[in-house]
Amino acid sequence: MRHILTTLLCSAMLLPAMAEENTPTTPDASPAVVHDVSPSSPHIDMDNGVLGIADDRGFTLQSKNGKFVFKPYLFLQTRGQLNYYDDEGLDKAYNQDNVANSGFALPYAILGFTGKTFGCLDYNLSINAAATGANVLQQAWIDYSIKPAVRFRAGKFKTPFTHAYLTTLGETLFPALPTSLTTFTIMPHTLNAVTPQIGTGFDVGVEFHGTASLKRGTQWLTGYEVGLWNGSGSAVNGATKTFSDDWHIPSLLYAGRLTFMPWGQMPLTQGNAKMLKGRHMLFGISGGLNVESESESTNDARLGAEFAMLLNHWYVAAEAYWMHVGFTDRQKISDKFNYWGAYGQVGYFVCPQVQLGLRYDFMDRNSSGKDGFLNMPAVVCNYYIPKVHLKLSAMYQFTGRYGHETQLDRDNDDLGISTHHASVQLQFSF
Repeated sequence: MRHILTTLLCSAMLLPAMAEENTPTTPDASPAVVHDVSPSSPHIDMDNGVLGIADDRGFTLQSKNGKFVFKPYLFLQTRGQLNYYDDEGLDKAYNQDNVANSGFALPYAILGFTGKTFGCLDYNLSINAAATGANVLQQAWIDYSIKPAVRFRAGKFKTPFTHAYLTTLGETLFPALPTSLTTFTIMPHTLNAVTPQIGTGFDVGVEFHGTASLKRGTQWLTGYEVGLWNGSGSAVNGATKTFSDDWHIPSLLYAGRLTFMPWGQMPLTQGNAKMLKGRHMLFGISGGLNVESESESTNDARLGAEFAMLLNHWYVAAEAYWMHVGFTDRQKISDKFNYWGAYGQVGYFVCPQVQLGLRYDFMDRNSSGKDGFLNMPAVVCNYYIPKVHLKLSAMYQFTGRYGHETQLDRDNDDLGISTHHASVQLQFSF
């Protein structure tokens, strides 16, 4: 950590010098404006995946020709939460605790910097001091732009699957992502060591991506992302993969996403107090194949479809996803499992500082081969404290179970998920 902090400080001291070398000598030349952050502007930079960066938030070092930009940032989330769990059929003699995983938490304590160099190379590095192991490196990447339609990114960043994950971290409607994306799936007890989740999140890899206009003179845009990742998730930063014994291809995550935006570029936000005018819409499909995942035990295929819209004070989104899990030949298991989930959510700014939201989350967690599913309605209230970049969020989620054949199936299906979840979160970004 000491070496990381030293690197950050040295970079902060060197960048002004780099900027000065590329600055015109005209005495009255004024610095170029990097981002338009007027209340009606959609151009708040959210590409770093952590928080929306705007010129009125903290400070930005840049050359006057705009080719060199350096933006340090800080992102903190502190949370108080209460989780109440069902008895799951256990006798009270087992000293079952219904209240667990409760108290205070620090999900994120991120220190990072982002920017642009030579006018065509974007970069981002963020360290999450609240994490452990490889997750301390929250993300680190460089992005080279040949032109807007052809960009190349390498490093640790978000994989192109699901609107919920791809939304900028500090810009989500709810403090917690949909449970259907983040929880582990349930398999027969003899296979409990293999528990993939539908969401793929951060990973180390490379991708090509870009946006282009479908029709000249209109705002119709299409975007694409396609690439290769380790498929090991954010908890592994090393190269640990091999070749598939079954398919004889590298055992990596192959993933891609295609989007259509009829009203111009869709900001990576689910509601921002600075963006209460204008309209944006996105349709997307995505998919991926994780070869020899779960300790080389399974081949996992995923498909997803998404919709999102920002219309003045409104935010509306819906998404559905499916995952197929098949075992590698070496496991000598012929069983195959299909899981799917979906959510819909809506948010509305009742005033410039207060946003209310509803979400319905659905998941077939025990696979389509068994009856029963989980439904998880949730409500949220976000208060954007003006002038100090604080966001206060309070949410409640209930986990319901429906359609299970036996009580045992019902009890097993929500293992590890609280029946009642309530949290209050304070977020600061700079």
